Amino acid sequence: MKILLIAVNAKYIHSNLAVYCLRSYAAKLGIRTELVEYTINHRQEDILEDIYRRKPDVAAFSCYIWNLEYVRELIADLHKILPDTEIWAGGPEVSYDTEEFLRSMPQMRGVMKGEGEKTFARLAKLYIEYGKDAFSHLDGCRGIVWRDEKNKLRDNGAAELMTLDEVPFVYEDLTPFDHRILYYESSRGCPFSCSYCLSSIDKRVRFRSMELVERELQFFLDHQVPQVKFVDRTFNCSHRHAMAIWNYIKEHDNGVTNFHFEIAADLLNEEELALLSELRPGLAQLEIGVQSTNPDTIREIDRVMDFEKVSRCVRQVAAAGNIHQHLDLIAGLPFENFDSFIKSFNDVYRLKPEQLQLGFLKVLKGSKMHRRAADYGIVYRDRPMYEVLFSKWISYEEIGILKAVEEMVEVYYNSRQFAHTMDALEEAFVHPFAMYRTLARYYNRKDLNGVRHSRMSRLNILRDFIMEVLAGTVEETVQTVKMSRERAEDLLLTDLYLRENSKSRPEWASDLSGYKEEIQEFYRQEKQQGQYLTDYEGYSWKQMMNMTHMEILSDGSWYLFDYRRRSQLTKDAALYQVRS
Repeated sequence: MKILLIAVNAKYIHSNLAVYCLRSYAAKLGIRTELVEYTINHRQEDILEDIYRRKPDVAAFSCYIWNLEYVRELIADLHKILPDTEIWAGGPEVSYDTEEFLRSMPQMRGVMKGEGEKTFARLAKLYIEYGKDAFSHLDGCRGIVWRDEKNKLRDNGAAELMTLDEVPFVYEDLTPFDHRILYYESSRGCPFSCSYCLSSIDKRVRFRSMELVERELQFFLDHQVPQVKFVDRTFNCSHRHAMAIWNYIKEHDNGVTNFHFEIAADLLNEEELALLSELRPGLAQLEIGVQSTNPDTIREIDRVMDFEKVSRCVRQVAAAGNIHQHLDLIAGLPFENFDSFIKSFNDVYRLKPEQLQLGFLKVLKGSKMHRRAADYGIVYRDRPMYEVLFSKWISYEEIGILKAVEEMVEVYYNSRQFAHTMDALEEAFVHPFAMYRTLARYYNRKDLNGVRHSRMSRLNILRDFIMEVLAGTVEETVQTVKMSRERAEDLLLTDLYLRENSKSRPEWASDLSGYKEEIQEFYRQEKQQGQYLTDYEGYSWKQMMNMTHMEILSDGSWYLFDYRRRSQLTKDAALYQVRS
């Protein structure tokens, strides 16, 4: 009896922790199953052919909001080519309205709903014991909704919750995870009740014992895993648990591994902030869901969030200069109109996180937001991702504007490739949102959307936009724009060379060939004296010159970019002013 677990991920770098947990828990009980991962970027015919060659007796699909439509199509075709294969599904996107889902998918035997480790193991054991007659013995298998021999749908009720120590560690063999993000779970559940989130359904937070957590963290550290992403919904909801883990990674830091945590910033206390400030730059990164700074919105979505304290904590973490912070906003929430969202955006933007994600409300089945959507006048897409189209407070046109702004934020802020230029350009606009909205309009006016731009192309577009700003032909700028053309081009060149030792220069950049002999002389002296480039032993001065970059700005100052020394936080090259 071959039982195949199937994951269809959003990207290759992702892995599916859930299916690995199912397989590992079943294996602990002596039940052998197989596992295969694909992505939504694979051609469906290639996936079907691969599954067909494996000839599973039971195929179990992991379903999420990003892959459900893709999986539906796979299941329909899989049943045609393997009509005797028993097909199951599980995951958050099918755990609600399971009967409706099964009615729409007559090819399937059933759905595992809720927490799946014990349910899957029981189900797999029944198939191993009874083969294709297993459906006659499913009555006692909790946690499933299934189709009996008379095609009647039956619901066996929820499975019992397990302790997190019962879940096996899935990463004993790292071979399948090469060049991929590793996801790790030290707790399940969430103490909060945000109305848009399914995590609020399980309010009982369960923690994995620190004895196991420390052993598993050490495994990651010993193997120098590049990144471990904790999937705990609110990592720091327990002060003791968070402090124990942060202390452990601090004391056992290998200088390589990065740990990602999703936290509530306003829960941070002074002890936690002090500890975070002591971590190696690049050891940890924090994701913080602000969602809105409108108090009416926060109250209506049942969220607990003190933005004043969030701001204070974010600034304190930023002051230490060692932790990447990723802040989130959600557009389309109740009581958040267009002007209110602009204020939320500007409030969060001014905190200067390393990344600002502008997301859009997804009305998830089973959430309180789903139940109250009609009350809020929220109209959303019928198919995944169930994204908001408009509401009582915000129009479809305004949502479109926010989507255009989101694209500009991704390109010109979150990429961190234009950081110095954008910081200076902000002063030319009435507020940060206006800068990105105006830039989005520029893209639209110049028919620049829908084109795959290189980084150099983005740089040139930004320069052309700035030239319009300086010419006074752009709306929403302040009356007096202090930036000069020379200053703008200096900043653009600085941003360009901070990230890469580009051998091609923008057409508008000054020609440095006249400085060739002076620059060569600098490197000859640097080879002898090592004032700036201190770790280039064994390299000639010519090699040092090729491995670094020297830029001469409009005011005559010389700047040296060292790519062997990069910021752990920003990945920018080390920058030295060598002549003023």
